[in-house]
Amino acid sequence: MKTAFERLEVYQLSERLADAIWDKALGWDSFAKDTVGKQLVRVADSIGANIAEGYGRGSGADNRRFVRTARGSLNETQDFLRRAFRRKLMTKARVNLLKPLVEELGPRLNAYLKSIRVRNDDNLCR
Repeated sequence: MKTAFERLEVYQLSERLADAIWDKALGWDSFAKDTVGKQLVRVADSIGANIAEGYGRGSGADNRRFVRTARGSLNETQDFLRRAFRRKLMTKARVNLLKPLVEELGPRLNAYLKSIRVRNDDNLCR
């Protein structure tokens, strides 16, 4: 059975992105893996990890802070994806497969952040 954070669509989307990046980076040569690959996988994994950690902290303020960190990790992921493309580690076709996930994840993180704020504000009014 899935935990509560695993049922979040934003978390599931972050998993799909991270797993797709992992699958691609596995095939790179050792130099590419050691430089761009490891860092790209770490930051992509960090998106979901921060969503999970924030969810488990138990306070809206902590959760919001971790979601903001997840947004930063998404930006860093985009940077490393650009590096991978420019260094010919990823083809245009591969980038085009990842692009919809990246483009959807930013607004989803923002919406999730807003929902945490609204839920927390509602709890303060009671």
